[in-house]
Amino acid sequence: MNFESTQEREMIRRTAADVAAEYGPEHWREKERAGEFSEAFWAELADAGFHGLLIPEEYEGAGMGMQEMGLAMETLCAEGCGMAGTWYLVLTAGMAAVGIREYGTEAQKETYLPDIANGKRNFSIGITEPEAGTNTLNVATTAEKEGDEYVLNGQKAWITFSDRAENMIIVTRTTPRDEVDRGTDGISLFVVDMNDPNIDVSPIEKHGINYSKSCEVFLEDVRVPAENMLGDEDDGWWVLVDMLNPERIGFAAAGTGIGKLAANTAIEYANEREVFDAPIGSHQGVSFPITKAYAQMETAALMREKAAWRYDQGEECGYETNVAKATAVAAGIEAVKQSMQAFGGWGYATEYDVERWWREINLTRLAPVSQQMAYNHISQQLGFPKSY
Repeated sequence: MNFESTQEREMIRRTAADVAAEYGPEHWREKERAGEFSEAFWAELADAGFHGLLIPEEYEGAGMGMQEMGLAMETLCAEGCGMAGTWYLVLTAGMAAVGIREYGTEAQKETYLPDIANGKRNFSIGITEPEAGTNTLNVATTAEKEGDEYVLNGQKAWITFSDRAENMIIVTRTTPRDEVDRGTDGISLFVVDMNDPNIDVSPIEKHGINYSKSCEVFLEDVRVPAENMLGDEDDGWWVLVDMLNPERIGFAAAGTGIGKLAANTAIEYANEREVFDAPIGSHQGVSFPITKAYAQMETAALMREKAAWRYDQGEECGYETNVAKATAVAAGIEAVKQSMQAFGGWGYATEYDVERWWREINLTRLAPVSQQMAYNHISQQLGFPKSY
């Protein structure tokens, strides 16, 4: 790894900071209150080239990697966008772009990648199900082949962007679990047109990030052409794994980015707010908890860089992505909590935004994989017996 900053990385950092300055906390406070998606921000990300960072140049992308994407995400989050800095990129520009780039047919690449790069096409990712939860191997959505088509039936839950996406990459079982030797066998992925009348989308009321909907998705006899399969039949688990590593790197960027945004906001407040004839920041009971969390975020960001570097080199990186996600989230949550404490009662007020960042960053404890499942993976790599 080389820690020397390149011209390209500095350009990404400056561009992300400029975008975040235009779409700062007040913008997201209003979008959260109205429950509205920010089409302007989506378009701005496309104009900045961020949708195409992971897409090869021959498909109108920038041909860069997860190191650059992680930098863009963390900077957007830290400079004012909060969770939106990762949320608007991680699914379409991250997971979908990687899945199609690595496993798509040439026709699929030509159809989808240029539109993703230009911000003209949005994807949702249909993994989670009500009964399967974090055990993706237990997905019950089925895909049965009939001639040149597959017929999909099932239900997904907590599917972000499914209310406005043109397409969804959906995880199905083409062979029942009780008919395969390994649980990872029998899984297949498909690119589905969300305009299909047999797909019903129902938004879920939730605690935060209400500028973006998360939904239940119901599929009843949805017919999908065989050429819409992503990867090979019954071998889709490994496609999904390659898509999940960028998502974990993205959520690691969100953890440190949101945490730094809250911490920097609290530091500014702590320099201005005076109690007992001195700025509250001069009291170590205020400064040390934020400082400790900041140090932990800086350390976690380095692990994210390592995970991203290994991913970009085509090396195994499951251990590193889980460590990066787990540590970044823990440090970021602590930073927001202590920043909220520094504001005292005002930390609970919407006008200072910290309470919103608290609601946003707590999602990262649960997704894209829970902290417990991340630690499960790490513990097995360390030599503990498998727990699930």
